[in-house]
Amino acid sequence: MSYKTEVRGRPNSLDYRLFFRDPKGNVVSPFHDIPLHPAGQPSNICNMVVEVPRWTNAKMEIDTKAKMNPIKQDTKKGKLRFVHNCFPHHGYIWNYGAIPQTWEDPKHTDENTNCKGDNDPIDACEIGFKVHPQGAVIQIKVLGVMALIDEGETDWKVICIDTQDPLADQMNDIDDVETHMPGFLAATYEWFRIYKIPAGKPENQFAFNGEAKNKEFAISVIEQTHKQWQKLLQEGDPELKCENTTVHGSNFVIENSEAEALIAETPAKGDPEPVDEEVNKWHYVKL
Repeated sequence: MSYKTEVRGRPNSLDYRLFFRDPKGNVVSPFHDIPLHPAGQPSNICNMVVEVPRWTNAKMEIDTKAKMNPIKQDTKKGKLRFVHNCFPHHGYIWNYGAIPQTWEDPKHTDENTNCKGDNDPIDACEIGFKVHPQGAVIQIKVLGVMALIDEGETDWKVICIDTQDPLADQMNDIDDVETHMPGFLAATYEWFRIYKIPAGKPENQFAFNGEAKNKEFAISVIEQTHKQWQKLLQEGDPELKCENTTVHGSNFVIENSEAEALIAETPAKGDPEPVDEEVNKWHYVKL
């Protein structure tokens, strides 16, 4: 299924939002309406919503606390957030995004990490060669998963590859990444370990000593968080917005006209704001 996006507000500003539409032009939530698996595909093939194209720095994310869950830029103390360039890594080193219809329940303690979920969809790191645009919905092959422990919360990072990538046929499990892309898993571990250090925070910690678990383990995590998402759309959550236009049986389905009205209330598309040159600065991290 081909999805389209609609820009509202000014890129690189606090009012920027990216909304999603299905092939018929109806408004959909990238968190709730886009299915976990493309129709007819096995459990190792999932949809992925690209929030951050590779090599870029803006910390973009699905807004789980706004109706219809547009993509926006994360903020801290009222300022837009960018990840630092920690030499030799420039921006994000993969296409980074989320797997829809998953949710890491903050009330659930994971038996593997002994930590509760981070209240977000599962993150995905797509390692193929193509730089995908923000808002792209791509089909990915699940290869494995890392367990980042972010401020005491479980923050799964699924390692995956675009099914259309030239290497996809040769990538079937996590060991294949090291075979065909030597050093990439080590770089991924290092990136997540150090990326907050230039902001004055300590290095990030991992479960499993930073080891990437295999495809089977990753699929089990995805299935578990999909069940947690299903429960979310029945019971709701005081912090999250569960409105959707297509999830039959959920308690939060709204009419497309209501979703259109929500978009109409946001600022119209405008010209991008300039980005501070400081974003391009190199940072050298010593552990």
